[in-house]
Amino acid sequence: MDEFSTPRHSSGRPTRGRPFTKGNSGRKAGSKNKTTLIGQALLKEAEEKLLRKAIEIAQAGDVPMLKFLLDRILPKERSIHVELPELFDASDTVDALGAIVDGVANGQIAPYEAASLATLIGGYARAFNVADLELRLDSLERELQKLRNG
Repeated sequence: MDEFSTPRHSSGRPTRGRPFTKGNSGRKAGSKNKTTLIGQALLKEAEEKLLRKAIEIAQAGDVPMLKFLLDRILPKERSIHVELPELFDASDTVDALGAIVDGVANGQIAPYEAASLATLIGGYARAFNVADLELRLDSLERELQKLRNG
């Protein structure tokens, strides 16, 4: 195959996309096609008018448009505050999970927020247990080494 012929599969069919022919590295990373560039240019000119019209439609009672605008304006996540006990060891996570459940029961936090917090607390407990097991294992290995040497 010469350097300008189309790359082919072992079946003899031409390959699509990569690998490119020698000397053709393809489109630069991050580059956009002509349609996208034209669309962006047209939108840039009408951006303010379109936004005003969307707001006008939403204010007239169009619920889907209102939802569309609010989904893009309001933050997706919010900062939450739950009083959690200090975590000194893995057993403290039980009290922390209890506080999270109380927060959901009182309406202070949403269930999906509680799930995220519980995952965080679970990760802490696992990390603490792993660190504790490493310390205990190191201690046992030192004791075993002393018995062997001594």
